[in-house]
Amino acid sequence: MSSLPSSPSLRFAESTVLGYPRIGPRRELKRALESYWSGRSTRDDLDRVGAELRERTWRRLAELGLDGLPSNTFSLYDQVLDTAVLLGAVPERYRDAADPYFAMARGTEGLAPLRMTKWFDTNYHYIVPEIGPGTVFKLDASKPLGEVRQARALGFETRPVVVGPVTFLLLGSALDRLDEVLGCYEELLAALAAEGVAWVQLDEPALVGDRTPEELAAVRAAYERLGSAAARPGLFVASYFGELGESLPVLAGTPVEAIGVDLVRGGVPVADLTGKIVVAGVVSGRDVWRTSPGRALAALGAVRAAQVVVSTSCSLLHVPYSLADEPGLEPELRGRLAFAEEKVAEVVALASAHALGSGPDALLGDDEPSVALLPEPGPAPAQERSPYAVRAAAQAGHLRLPPLPTTTIGSFPQTGELRAARAAVASGTLSQADYERRVEAEIERVIRVQERLGLDVLVHGEPERNDMVQYFAEHLDGFAVTRNGWVQSYGSRCTRPPILHGDVGRPAPITVRWAAYAQSLTSQPVKGMLTGPVTIVAWSFVRNDLPLRDVVLQVADAIRQEVRDLEAAGLSIIQVDEPALRELLPLRRAAQAEYLEWAVAAYRRATSGASDRTQIHTHLCYSDADQILAAIDGLDADVTTIESARSGARILGAVSAFGRGLGPGVYDIHSPRVPSAEEVESLLRRALQALPVERVWVNPDCGLKTRTYEEVEASLANVVTATRRLRSALPH
Repeated sequence: MSSLPSSPSLRFAESTVLGYPRIGPRRELKRALESYWSGRSTRDDLDRVGAELRERTWRRLAELGLDGLPSNTFSLYDQVLDTAVLLGAVPERYRDAADPYFAMARGTEGLAPLRMTKWFDTNYHYIVPEIGPGTVFKLDASKPLGEVRQARALGFETRPVVVGPVTFLLLGSALDRLDEVLGCYEELLAALAAEGVAWVQLDEPALVGDRTPEELAAVRAAYERLGSAAARPGLFVASYFGELGESLPVLAGTPVEAIGVDLVRGGVPVADLTGKIVVAGVVSGRDVWRTSPGRALAALGAVRAAQVVVSTSCSLLHVPYSLADEPGLEPELRGRLAFAEEKVAEVVALASAHALGSGPDALLGDDEPSVALLPEPGPAPAQERSPYAVRAAAQAGHLRLPPLPTTTIGSFPQTGELRAARAAVASGTLSQADYERRVEAEIERVIRVQERLGLDVLVHGEPERNDMVQYFAEHLDGFAVTRNGWVQSYGSRCTRPPILHGDVGRPAPITVRWAAYAQSLTSQPVKGMLTGPVTIVAWSFVRNDLPLRDVVLQVADAIRQEVRDLEAAGLSIIQVDEPALRELLPLRRAAQAEYLEWAVAAYRRATSGASDRTQIHTHLCYSDADQILAAIDGLDADVTTIESARSGARILGAVSAFGRGLGPGVYDIHSPRVPSAEEVESLLRRALQALPVERVWVNPDCGLKTRTYEEVEASLANVVTATRRLRSALPH
């Protein structure tokens, strides 16, 4: 084990954070991105907004008293994509695009984007690196160096943050290219050292998962080599989202000077790290609850290290900016919360208390906010649906759908007029009755568009919904919603996660009125659209006084009531989406079976009240669902629609034993490009090679909320054309 360097310049700060929100307190980056993408502004305009947001962040962190400021945590789209550009891992087909960076992220007409999936077990999406035999790694350090220089010009010394080599290559399934990539990292370290940078942070969240002996050997080789570089800053290897486990002694045995550990999701390391600096993540970056100072100080005091630095457990990218923007929250709830700014203040206060040896009462008031423990959910409903074969026969006779039924996932474009109408209702300048008339008019528009295009199973388009989780939270007991609590999901896409703080109940039907109205407009089947219990919980900030399983089951009971009311209102197809099923899967295999057992049980509980002839659909997207296909089958939905087009139809390699209806997506809705009928037909032919025709459905990868009507109608017209071509070729 290496000893702590004696150079004072390598003394770490007393307090830091691993990253910070970057979209802007009022989503300034979102607006700048969308303006640039639409051609209403230039790349210089976009870069100027980015520079302003970085400056605002550094100034605010310094004002809050943080003494270890990170840089290179800002991104115009995604930090993993930034790392690919840093290392020259830009596939040749993108290099001639007008803007290769955004071509990789979003695609262009005639050029599909790179694959996108979830960042470990979060709802943040990253761009998956594409590393092939022809990839030639070449360093371009202009972004991290530029941010260091910008901060220094403002009077701030910063610690650049870069995705580490092992995590980057594991995400790109290319760990065999480690030697080549390490050459780029060595060049980067030398460039940062020449710039006078004291520390660099290399993020290695992949190390908290199960790692093979070969992968652990790669970790050792990587950090032995980087630690032995002749010219480099101090090396801080940050981990988060769990315990390092078997990776910790490997890292500790290399020359890295500092190691970051997540003490919110993991325990205090038992290893003796007295030769290292430990950056202790005691303030959660994943939730909005106030830190318990007693627990945090106890954890800090138990770490054996040369220096213990107080930090967040992970980047604060996953929480909103500030409680100051939420005057409408109830005072009792507000007193239990901390957003990004409040968490930074907690880090600073804990660092001071730890240095002085103070107790918790001296800095943060009451140690544990009181929260009433509520009873566990009752036993699961006794009613079970009939076996799939029985249900399939009943549904076929009732619905009489053609082979290869066409449908969409649920949402249609959210127009500016709809958003303005919702804002007008909230401000009191539009009556509720007038708003509801506008929603009905939009539903009719969506129905007529689908009928004209020739889709088989229709949706009402969800014009009344701001978000697939927030909408339900606004109509269920036990939730609070924010006004400005935006969190980045990917690129310009942001969500406002609700705060699930109490017992969940459904005081009244939520979706029935709108679904029933849509069905009254057409003789074709319309899907009722619901969000599943796992996803509602996963995409909320959840109370921490009950086991997660019990909270999910409470939500499942509320959704079950909604399913029964939709069925009673005449809906024959009900979709209960679970895109977060894979997302919540524990990173360690030992905990995965237990999670999948209760998550599947919660879904079946939510749908157990439906009759045999009511067809239950579910949907999953952008989450490597092929890894949990047995659990998806276990949901017992009659039809599963799933992302496929953006990931190159990789799901089709795993579905041969799938026992129910499946709709592998035939076009990527997160790109503005319109797929040709030939492209859609090619994907459908691949699906028919993997599954019998009677089980194949035709649908996009995901909902159409973020697209324009022009893009949607052109794309769906090509989907219908391709489907009809294949139907005509089927034996009669």
